[in-house]
Amino acid sequence: MDSHPISPTPAPGVRTRSQHQRRKRIVQAAAALASRGGVEAMQMRTVAERAGVALGTLYRYFPSKMDLVVAVVGEEIDTLESSIERRPPSAPTPAGRAVDILMRATRGLMREPELADALIRSLIMAEVDIPFGDRMAGLLLRVAGDGLTMEGATEEQFALAGSLSGVWVQELLEMLRGRRTYEQVQRRIEIAAGRLFADF
Repeated sequence: MDSHPISPTPAPGVRTRSQHQRRKRIVQAAAALASRGGVEAMQMRTVAERAGVALGTLYRYFPSKMDLVVAVVGEEIDTLESSIERRPPSAPTPAGRAVDILMRATRGLMREPELADALIRSLIMAEVDIPFGDRMAGLLLRVAGDGLTMEGATEEQFALAGSLSGVWVQELLEMLRGRRTYEQVQRRIEIAAGRLFADF
């Protein structure tokens, strides 16, 4: 019933306000730890202590460390999507809009290089299905393709958006390893977007 503070079994995907806030606190604690010491610093017990929740509660929300990494990645994409809603890319071409999104994401991640490195390495070595690539591809389709959805995109368009997202992840990793400058990453993304999104 609505009068209960927490319903006994919420429907999948439905959370009470307090559950949502607790989950957000856990994700923020994990991100803060990762930004200082990478994924290694995201020990479940440490995350629970920092978030002010019992270890059992943490495991109820996130059964493994990788589930926690997935949640942190999701928060990063949420932040990027909010930024795009507030200030949509104004480039006249699909390739230009795609570059704007990816370089905006790069700047956001590079503000916390330890966190960015932890997230990217975790994505590459992930043993669980992480929707990061699909979410980035969907975001590229929507903005570069003027509101194009994953459902409305052709198989080729979705593949091209996914390929550009993959190029970006690889370039970001090279930048984090000190093998690319920001300018080099931007130039490579511009070249890839120009080719991949030429006929969008």
